[in-house]
Parts: sequence; C-alpha cells; structure tokens
Amino acid sequence: MSPGSAAAIAPVEYAVAVEHYLSAAELGPGSRRVYRISLTSWAWPLVGKLPPAGRARRLATPPIVPLAVLEDADAAGKLAAALAHRIRRANARTVNRELSALRSAITWWQDRHWIGTDPTVALRQIAGQPVALPPLTETERAALYAAPVGLREQALWHLLHDTGMPAESVLALGAGDIHLSARRARLPRAGWVEFSDETAALLGWLLAGRRSGPAFLTDRRAAAGAPQADVCPLTGRGRISYRRAAEVFTEVTRPLDAAGRGWTLHQLRRPSRMLAGPAGQQTAPPAAG
Repeated sequence: MSPGSAAAIAPVEYAVAVEHYLSAAELGPGSRRVYRISLTSWAWPLVGKLPPAGRARRLATPPIVPLAVLEDADAAGKLAAALAHRIRRANARTVNRELSALRSAITWWQDRHWIGTDPTVALRQIAGQPVALPPLTETERAALYAAPVGLREQALWHLLHDTGMPAESVLALGAGDIHLSARRARLPRAGWVEFSDETAALLGWLLAGRRSGPAFLTDRRAAAGAPQADVCPLTGRGRISYRRAAEVFTEVTRPLDAAGRGWTLHQLRRPSRMLAGPAGQQTAPPAAG
C-alpha cells in the first residue's frame, strides 16, 4: 500500500483511521471483515475498558476514540493489559492475529505521519505450544449436548467426539462425503471414519437431502468470489470457518466451565476411530444393508 492511497490529512477518530487502512489494504472480503473486528476491539482498552465477550464483541458499538490516544503515555500499558486479558480467553493463533492486525495498521498510520509512536513495540506474540487441555468428561459432554444450540452445532460436536478428528478436517467435509446409512464419512487425505447412530440422526436432519456443497454452513450467504466448493448450491450459504465454530463453542461452554473460560473444540476429541490405513489410503465403506 502506498502513502498516496489514503487521505493526506490525519483523521481525528480511531475508527475512521481503521476504515482508511482497510480500504487501502490488499485483503479479500472475509479477511477485511476479520481485520475490522480485530481492530475495532482495540478501541475499548484505549479508553480503559474491556470489549464485550463472544459474539457481542462483533455486534457492539465501540467507543469513540481519538486516534491520538495511541500516543498517550499510558497507551502501551492499556494495550498490554488488554492483551493479557485476551490471552486468557482466546487461543494463541487468534491473539497473535489480532495483535498483528493492530501492528500493521499502526505501521501504516505512522507511514502517513498520522501518529508518531507505536504503543505495541514492547508487546510480544505468544510463543510455544498451548497447554494441552483434558478431554471433556462424560458429565461435561452431557451438559454440552443439553445446551440450547442449533442443529449444526450439535451435529458437529457429536461428529468430532465420535471420530476423534481435528475440527479443521471435519469442517472440510462435503455433504457428499457423508454416508448416513453406513455411518461413515470420508475425510480428505485421511480415509473413512465412523460415527454413532445418534450422530447419524443429527447429520440426517442437518443435511436434509443435500448431496453437495459444505456439510456445515454459515447462517448467511457466502461472500462474492468464494470458492465453489465452499458454497452450498441450494442455499448459497458458505462453509463455516474453524474460527467461527471455535468461537461459538467457547461462547456456549463458558457458563458450563467451572473456570469461566469456556472449553475448546480440541477437548471433544478422543482417540481416532479411523477405518483407513496410512493417510491417503482410502477404503470403501461397507455396503449398507
């Protein structure tokens, strides 16, 4: 992005500066939306507040913040406290992405001389592997399955537990990869996995006769230009992302978690019940009947 691609006069408000940055950024529609959510969330700590949690964070109206507060002496401390708070509530990848978004925007604003300092200079991305969390107990799973959520979430959570596969792999399933009568699903580069009768019933309702397109869909139409494999040909809705699925899971389970943080999708996994041999070696499902 060149300095000439944005307004020459520094905007007064942080939110306006964010929009200038995003309008000049070489980002797709989906990435631009994620960046906007991340950058907007930093407005709260700049005025000494914490952003709302979960879905409310995306829907809430942020405070009006002058861009110049980034140059205040206490801006770095406020952002550091907000980062520490966020680390306790989101995974490392999410936190690092949000910090990177802020740093990229600040660098862009500095290049235009809108601000002269970088309050994130002392902040560090989260290094190393996150601490492994224990799998959910039978009691915890029972509470989870009783939660008032939609069919999509229940089908996904049951399938994750049954198969023991990573959420990214399960979310990549197409409707045509799921064989309900055989209680089997075919995962790319992994082979066939089996699931229970209860999961089959949930998936049957979820797919409702769909034979192509993503198995797990968003609640809205796919963005223009989305890959054909990620769009349902019947409804036009897109494939739900791992980020959104993980966010929903943590939001729903926060009241169920004694620590108040919410659980992670990884905690649904158990040793895989793979039917295939080595990755890439696929076998056909047993004949139904």
